[in-house]
Amino acid sequence: MGFAPRGFRASRSAAGRVTANAGRDGVGARREHRVVDIAAQAGLSRATVDRVLHDRTRVRPETVAQVHRAIDELDRQREQVHLSGRTVILDLIMQTPERFATASRGALEAELRSLRPAVLRARSRLSEHGDPAAAAAALDAAGGRGSHGVILKAPDHPLVVDAVNRLADRGVPTVTFVTDVPDSRRAAYVGMDNVAAGATAAYLITQWSGRSGGVLLTLSHSSFRGEEERGIGFRRTLAELAPQRIVHEVSDTDGLDRTILVAVRRVVAMRPSINAVYSAGGGNVAILNAFEEVGATPKVFVAHDLDGDNLALLRTRRISVVLHHDLRADMRRACRLLLQARGVLPGKPVSIPSQVQVVTPYNEPASLYDTGQL
Repeated sequence: MGFAPRGFRASRSAAGRVTANAGRDGVGARREHRVVDIAAQAGLSRATVDRVLHDRTRVRPETVAQVHRAIDELDRQREQVHLSGRTVILDLIMQTPERFATASRGALEAELRSLRPAVLRARSRLSEHGDPAAAAAALDAAGGRGSHGVILKAPDHPLVVDAVNRLADRGVPTVTFVTDVPDSRRAAYVGMDNVAAGATAAYLITQWSGRSGGVLLTLSHSSFRGEEERGIGFRRTLAELAPQRIVHEVSDTDGLDRTILVAVRRVVAMRPSINAVYSAGGGNVAILNAFEEVGATPKVFVAHDLDGDNLALLRTRRISVVLHHDLRADMRRACRLLLQARGVLPGKPVSIPSQVQVVTPYNEPASLYDTGQL
């Protein structure tokens, strides 16, 4: 008797399409996809997909989950599945808190339908922890599953560099996203100028909270080059504008609420002079909770990226400003760069930094309407 997720049932039509009910606890939407499409999306053979769907023989739980995830992705990209033309399958590999990973995946999938001349589909491998070995394994797996290109957010680490280079050897281009791996043979980098973003944060904090008091700088992980560069720009500019201000850093929390709450609470309790926050790595609800638990409130709070948490915090005035880049525009550019690297579009991939948008409660970007966040 084979292994399949609870509630995962499938039947085949005469046209070779598979109808599967694969929701949690046996309750799910009706899904119809060809086995060939599921196999391509999962990076598995048709025979393996057939065994999973029809429970023919014992299949590893990891393989069942892979097929299940592929069907979920095909459901979200239903418009792409039925288009004719050359199909290009891209892999989104990100190590980042779920809130940003989900927003990034949504931005990518929303842009797929606008890109031509090829028909693009995306697979996602998302993790909340910065783990170079796991990132390298995910990159190798993408290459083994027939990937045509990778969009990557991972630590700048020799293991990741080597994995990107192995993909390049196989003819699979990689575009780094938000944080770079510059010593690798990646095709290009897409994201804001992180040094400039950090400098902007220092300028805003100095203008709004003066030139005295401590400043809390939070990073999710010291191995992410993008956040490291934000920290460099911030420290350098703050030293120029307010040399007497002391920066207190919290790092290596992965930007997760449960870990950042403890770390920030400890620092703020010991440093009551802290009156400003630059959150370069996220976890802002937890940061604010930590301040509240010790009876403090920052005068100014500069955050990054308009994910759901930050949008709510900005609207309720709990944070002062968000340094934002248009995720959909960045994902569109990342896809075009990968198509250029594969020769589908003319031109050579070139890294051009995204524009840093300074967003207050009064100038929310119109692009948020397109993503359903407003």
